[in-house]
Amino acid sequence: MGKEPLYPKSGRTVAQYSGLLPQKGWPGRNFKFFRHRIVPGMFRRPGGQASEPVLTTPATGCVRVTWIGHAAFFLQFEGHSVMIDPNWARWHGFVKRQREPGLPLAAIPELDLVLVTHAHFDHLHKPSLRVLQSRQGIVVPRGSASLVKRLGFPAVHEMKVWDVLEFPDMKVIHTPSHHWGARYLHDTHRDYGGYLIEAGGKSVFHCGDSAWFEGFAEIGKRYPDIDVALMPIGAYEAPSGRDVHLNPEEAVRAFAELGAKVMIPMHYGTFPLGNEPMEEPVERLLQEADRLGISERILIPEEGVGVEW
Repeated sequence: MGKEPLYPKSGRTVAQYSGLLPQKGWPGRNFKFFRHRIVPGMFRRPGGQASEPVLTTPATGCVRVTWIGHAAFFLQFEGHSVMIDPNWARWHGFVKRQREPGLPLAAIPELDLVLVTHAHFDHLHKPSLRVLQSRQGIVVPRGSASLVKRLGFPAVHEMKVWDVLEFPDMKVIHTPSHHWGARYLHDTHRDYGGYLIEAGGKSVFHCGDSAWFEGFAEIGKRYPDIDVALMPIGAYEAPSGRDVHLNPEEAVRAFAELGAKVMIPMHYGTFPLGNEPMEEPVERLLQEADRLGISERILIPEEGVGVEW
């Protein structure tokens, strides 16, 4: 990893930062994106359907993981409930949602904590956040507290990378990623990353948005007993040409570097954000897992279907 921080205020190194400038050939990639992904999606009726959440406590020593869609997850530990990157948006600008949220927003009970990985509109969705109730408040990366302080949460916790936030019988660690955190072009001071949540004898890693970088091995070295890794597998053919998201093969490699027991994919199928076909990420993920002989460690739930581990 680079020795000099690119952003002195956040301490981010070149190895952790994707940059904001598009790469050569971006006009053609954007034309393809608009013609083959955005326009057809505008007229497509969203698939899937919402299910009522299971509100019973998971079995002792288990965590229940429910994918809502995109990067949003409802985690239920024994005695604790957490929401990560909640997003019930129908549209993000001209990008239409292609799959219904797996759980109704109005059916989400009061939570212990809400976590947001970074300030991008598809992860920090203010209308969704305004509806949720959380006893311990909301956690955001450093530099993003101003975006959520008026959303009704009783507390706002800002975290730097490797910070540890402790609650009764629950711990949250903010982990690094290779991405960027600006909500607009001028606010490059906002941090970004993932989270490791430990509660009820289980640990769940949410990667946030990330391209491949050597930091996955460091996360696994620092925290060698990760039970469930929630890994992004889509939007890898970015219209900008920037190195901002893992492709499925890189996600499997990152999963291996982490040393986690099982992987659940995310960040695919909900919003068309890359030039790859919508069905391709899962196909490539399964092919790579089969090639490596780890298919039994890849769990692919439908939206709204809780998986206990």
